[in-house]
This record gives sequence, structure tokens and C-alpha cells, in this order.
Amino acid sequence: MQTVLVANRGEIAVRIIRSCKKLGLRSVTVYSENDEHGLHVRLADESVCIGPRAADKSYLNIDAILAAAKAFRADLLHPGVGFLSENDAFAEACAEAGIRFIGPQPESMRLLGDKEAARKTMVANGFPVVPGSDGTVETIKEALQAAKSIGYPLMIKASKGGGGKGIRIVEDASALEREFPLVRREAGLAFGDGSVYLEAYLPQARHIEVQILADTYGNVLHLGTRECTLQRKNQKLIEEAPAVNISEATRAAIEQTAVEIARAVGYQNAGTVEFLLTKDGRFFFMEMNARIQVEHPVTESIFGLDLVKAQIQVAMGHHIRIAQENLIARGHAIECRVNAECPAEDFRPSPGVIRSMQLPGGNGIRIDSGYAAGDEISPYYDSMVLKLITHADDRDEAIRQSLAALGELSIEGIDHNAELARAMLSDADFRSGNIHTKWIEQAFLPRFLRGRA
Repeated sequence: MQTVLVANRGEIAVRIIRSCKKLGLRSVTVYSENDEHGLHVRLADESVCIGPRAADKSYLNIDAILAAAKAFRADLLHPGVGFLSENDAFAEACAEAGIRFIGPQPESMRLLGDKEAARKTMVANGFPVVPGSDGTVETIKEALQAAKSIGYPLMIKASKGGGGKGIRIVEDASALEREFPLVRREAGLAFGDGSVYLEAYLPQARHIEVQILADTYGNVLHLGTRECTLQRKNQKLIEEAPAVNISEATRAAIEQTAVEIARAVGYQNAGTVEFLLTKDGRFFFMEMNARIQVEHPVTESIFGLDLVKAQIQVAMGHHIRIAQENLIARGHAIECRVNAECPAEDFRPSPGVIRSMQLPGGNGIRIDSGYAAGDEISPYYDSMVLKLITHADDRDEAIRQSLAALGELSIEGIDHNAELARAMLSDADFRSGNIHTKWIEQAFLPRFLRGRA
């Protein structure tokens, strides 16, 4: 029996362990001292503590994770999402240790992890990219000069950024001068690299993703589009599949472009190509995430596939055995991220022990979580408690089903944002698809908070 080392925690670790069981593989999970009694530890075949609760001493500790993988004779290693999932040095270290990394090749990760280098690659291959600076900008003088040709508003973006960090929108030159050093400092602290580049900000744009799956034999598939426009501070809150209000011609062009991008960078395993879509139907490459995404369940729901299982199989050297024309999406799926936070108090984090948790159920309802009653939501890690995924025949039914499921959900001991999600799903703008990446902050939240004042 082959062994998979799960190098993560919480919901995604649980998700990976369950796919391992489906494949008849032995799972070994790592954990920090904080997570000794975590759900992923309870579900794995074996587990090992790799350090204190601080992430840099545990889940980001490459040496400790590789030592655990070697001790348990792991054949493969799944990095999950966040932490080391897009760290090319980690993927390379796994290869050197004879452990198959469940993800893309280090070379692809290195290229895609450098947002500015990825932009250059897309331009060289003729793919549409958002207008921006020609490379990184090191000084405010260079930034001001580049901004003259790009125009305002624009975004300052960390070259090695991710997860919504290292991004600021500026409206004019004075704001650029003020924010430029702050983004460089934030990027240096978050990613160990303070380099930034400039990119035009496209107001009223939507965030559209395409799920990619590629094997080691040159087969590349797309699994349709996802609508990931509903974000707060660049963090997604609600996702849908397929994306809505897109002409079939534009959808087909976006999907085909994603496949061509994956081929251009020699991509292997599961990944996501992200685009910005303007109101007039133009689309631009934004970035490619070299890992599984948090929102992958909505794609799984409409295609009836297990993407984590597919990831593992590709890493084991299996061919993708389904043809693109046989991948048929059915119905509509919505995912709501339920986080431990208090929206009415400026989204104050709400760590603590879950005293009780009553989960909704029924046909078409799926809950992905790394917690159960009695578990602690720690302030040291991500605040997501669970993902609520619904799948129905069409979008209207999926919305109604999500509202009903959120109404059934009960979590005691912490504050959470389920009421916020219900309000968004009920909003007329959301129902009509009249949304953009800043819609929550600019249009929805003022209405939501006024109603609770």
C-alpha cells in the first residue's frame, strides 16, 4: 500500500485524507502542537507532530515535514492549499528526497509564482494580459513614470503575492507615492520578496476562473468556468460554477485560452487559470494558481469528479482517461465560505471553541470542514470553519437551496458570517449577476450594515 503524507491542516487536510481512503492509500498527516486533537489527525491512518503552533515552525517548516515523510516512508506528498502548496523549493526538495509531489513541476511553480515573470510569459505567447508596467518597479520615481503610460486607477501588486495580500488600488499619483513603500514592505514580510509591479485597475470587472487538469503525457483538460467575483479585500466569500452572464462564445474562448496557457508553461496536475472579465466582454489573464483551489468543490459538483483523487492519480503516473468532449457540466453549484468572524464589527476575528454545530443535509448539499463540535478555531491559522456547497438543476434552485441550508446551519461558541452570506444570496444585484470584484465593499456592505445599525 502506498503512503501519502498530508502536509496541511483543517478542511483541506480532511479532504485529502478522504480521497486517499477512496483510493486505498495510507494517509499520514502532520500537525502542530495546536492541532494535536484536530479532525484531520483523528481521521488519518497515522499522524506526527512537526512543531509548535506558529506556522513558520510547523506547517512552513520544510525540514520537519520532509523528516516526517521519510520516517513514515511516504511515496507521495500532498501540500493542500496555502502554506507550502506553491513553494517551488519545497516541491524540489520532495523530488530530491524521492517523494512524488502532488502538484506541478517545480519549474512551472517557479514561473507562475512570480507574477511579473508569468505576465511576461503570457505576453510572449500572445495571451491577453491587463496593461501594466514592463517588469518590476524598484523606486517611486520608476512607479510614477510607469503610471503615466498605464493611467489611473491602477494596482500595486507584489511579484510573489498570493491569497489577496500585497495588493493596493491607487487613484492618483499622491496615493501611489503613499502606498508604494507600504506594499513593498508588506510583500517583503509576507513573501520574503519586496518586488512589485503595476497593473491597470479595471473597474466593474469580474473574476472568472477556469479549472485545469493535466497529466504527464501532454493531455490537458479544462473543467469549465467558476464565478469568483464576490470578494472582500481580495478574499473570496461565495463562488459559483459555471460562471453566469457570459456569452457562449466568450466562455469557449476563455476556456480554450486557459488550456493553451497550461500547455505553454508545461503544466501538470490540477491548477486554475484566473481572468478578469470586463463589462464589454473582454478578458485578460490575471494569474495561474499552481495548486488545488479552495473553491474546487463547485467544479466537482457540476462535473461529478473528485479533483483531489485525480491529482493523486496524475502524480502516480496515470493517464487522464476522459476526453474533453465527454466532460459535460450538469446543473449549477454554489459554495459559501463560513468564517469565524463578526461582519457587524468590521469582520472582527472570532477564535474560540465550537460548543455545538448543527449542519444542514439532504440531496445536493455538501459540507467540507476541518472541525467538529468541541474543536477550537485557533487565532494562529485561517478562520474558515466550513464550506457549504449546494448543487441543483439551475442557478435559481441552487440559490434557494443555499439559503435554506444556511438557515439550518447552527454554530455555537463563535461568531460567523452565515447571515452575511444569506444576505448576499438574497440581494437583487447578486440575483441578476450585476456584480464586480469590489461590489461587496462598495455596494453591498453599506446596505447590509445600515440594516443592522
